[in-house]
Amino acid sequence: MKLFYTLSILILLHLSTINGQTLTSTNLPIIKVNTNRGVIVNEPKILVDLEIIHNGAGKINNVTDAPNVYQGKAGIEYRGSTSQQLFPKKPYGIELWVDATEKSRKAALLGMPEESDWVLNATYNDKTLMRDVLAYDLANRMGRYATRTRYCEMMINGNYEGIYILMEKVKKDKGRVDISTLKTTDNSGDDVTGGYILKIDKTEGSKSRLWNTTLNYGLAQFTIPYQIEYPKMTDITDAQFNYVRKYVTDFETSLKASDFLSPKAAWRDYIDIDSFVDYFLLTEFTKNVDGYRLSTYFYKDKDSKGGKMKMGPAWDYNLAFGNANYLDGFVTSGWQYKVNDLAIPAKDVNFLAPTWWERLTQDSTFRYKAASRWTALRKTTLSTERINAWMDSTSAALESAMSRNNSRWTGVLGRYVWPNYYVGVTYRDETNWMKDWIRQRTAWLDAQFKVYGSPLATEQEITADSPMRVFPNPSENDITIEYYVPQKGRVNINLYDFTGKIVASVVDEEKIAKTYQHKINISHFSNGMYLIDYQVDGTSIERAKLIKN
Repeated sequence: MKLFYTLSILILLHLSTINGQTLTSTNLPIIKVNTNRGVIVNEPKILVDLEIIHNGAGKINNVTDAPNVYQGKAGIEYRGSTSQQLFPKKPYGIELWVDATEKSRKAALLGMPEESDWVLNATYNDKTLMRDVLAYDLANRMGRYATRTRYCEMMINGNYEGIYILMEKVKKDKGRVDISTLKTTDNSGDDVTGGYILKIDKTEGSKSRLWNTTLNYGLAQFTIPYQIEYPKMTDITDAQFNYVRKYVTDFETSLKASDFLSPKAAWRDYIDIDSFVDYFLLTEFTKNVDGYRLSTYFYKDKDSKGGKMKMGPAWDYNLAFGNANYLDGFVTSGWQYKVNDLAIPAKDVNFLAPTWWERLTQDSTFRYKAASRWTALRKTTLSTERINAWMDSTSAALESAMSRNNSRWTGVLGRYVWPNYYVGVTYRDETNWMKDWIRQRTAWLDAQFKVYGSPLATEQEITADSPMRVFPNPSENDITIEYYVPQKGRVNINLYDFTGKIVASVVDEEKIAKTYQHKINISHFSNGMYLIDYQVDGTSIERAKLIKN
């Protein structure tokens, strides 16, 4: 009986260790949060005690060590939209406080420049825990500021919570988005011209002043909210709001004009085209399904400091690198801007991308710069060998912590977590799949950029770079769909209305590699915008808009 009792206790202790994973020491920094019986909520932040332990590179950190990076008060709350609602491992926003008065306090954390606002990213549905960190690393190496990151292990009220990524929040600051401070008295002349941080995103979370831009697809009309992240809603004046709204609107108006390809088109004076090229390359390389249409930042400094609108900083790439089973996020071929700009078949009508990228990619200057920049980056920052080495090094650094994290969150590995396309059994499966996805993606982009800087195909040409055309478009009656099949396979061409409903199956049959034409009568269609989706063997080849008059 005594032996049975002893074995029972040992089994219970073993199960407790598995289900309630503990932390004693780690090679990663340790973050400890004590809520003093308070309950963390979406908002507002609650007062907590915060401690951060890090004994230096290559050294072991113990839970019992004295805090040597930060010890003091902070405010903490849940952050995020989808991740907060769907996943058990919650992301957090933290602000360093002096005391219970909630006065903010700046501090340099783990080698990052001092600030008061920080993010603890959970990245629950990215089982590699690398996608955000890698994307930001690439952006910084491209010479574009993106949030700096540090992997940590976290405990809340003595309970182990797994690996978190301590990150800088997108914010106007000398060490972050380094633009001019706007005072409430800056309402005219050069003073009112900057700086501003804007974003295209969901409107949940902190309220900001915004305006809506309108997209007209035939008779259907959609809006995209342009939100002003800085200055805050409580600080921005009417003069400042009206200035930046007019600036962005004037840029869009010129880009939509019939003469937008002219070397003298006004939009060229509104933007820093190189920053747009870099954002385009990063978003296409990673095939981020949220790119262009969500978590998309851009900013503008004063005219006296350059003044042109710039894209960035890069943000929210956890659904990149193949980690999405919708909007072709898992497919290694195809331009993602074409999918995200036409997100209608996914019925994601509330989150469309602006038409900026559809227009910019028709411009010879933009195309030449993109092709040249891609070629240069592939030799350095976007080298497959360098990225593989980065992933191997990161995997090694996370090895022991990852075991604890996966024991704490047992529902992650080997199971589908929205919106995974690939589900690996082990952590190595996940990282190897991501490496292979990157290899295939870069191979496709290499082939595209070899011809991307060349003059655009004429209306009579169908190529691998432009595999489908529709004419006449707009049309009242008959249209012709001409398409190039790159290799033998089953071709599917479908027409969708703006709700995502298939209104016509144009082609569904095996085809050999060559160019085809297919005529279709659309006189019985309702007036409006339609989408033509062309696939071979289930792989998206091209999408195009069709306007029925």
